Amino acid sequence: MNIPELKTRLRAHPDLNVSILRPDGTAIPAHYHLTEVGHVAKNFVDCGGKFRASETCVLQTHFASPRDDGHRLTAGKFAKIFDLAKPILPTENLPVEVEFEAGVISQAPLAHVSVENGVLQLQLGSKHTDCLAKEKCGIDDSCGCAGEPRPVEAEACCTAPAAGQRCC
Repeated sequence: MNIPELKTRLRAHPDLNVSILRPDGTAIPAHYHLTEVGHVAKNFVDCGGKFRASETCVLQTHFASPRDDGHRLTAGKFAKIFDLAKPILPTENLPVEVEFEAGVISQAPLAHVSVENGVLQLQLGSKHTDCLAKEKCGIDDSCGCAGEPRPVEAEACCTAPAAGQRCC
């Protein structure tokens, strides 16, 4: 989901509280704060030597003491925080990811938004690593190796490159 899609949903329900659901469906604590709206640019080289770039809008959440449990973020206030970030976002056509803490700091893409029981729910999707130079690395992805969880029958083609190919 990109920024305009999220802002449209937020502005359509300004008085509703916003709940954020981790990829497994569990909610981050309801008293979270939206502490940052950031533009993250990543420039990198993949294992095949190709230079690449990606950009995202990252929303950082923070939840402190349970004593702060009276705090609830409404969709209207969430949208206003986005408005404050406009000068640092080079374009609004950026995918949105949410950073949260669950033992470790995690980041997940915003998959979809819905209204459930009078609350605007932001459902996060999963994020996985991937080899971007599969041909050079000899990775045959036709067996479904890239997804999680990996099927047991796929282990053979996922662990050993085909004859004559090299692995990173």
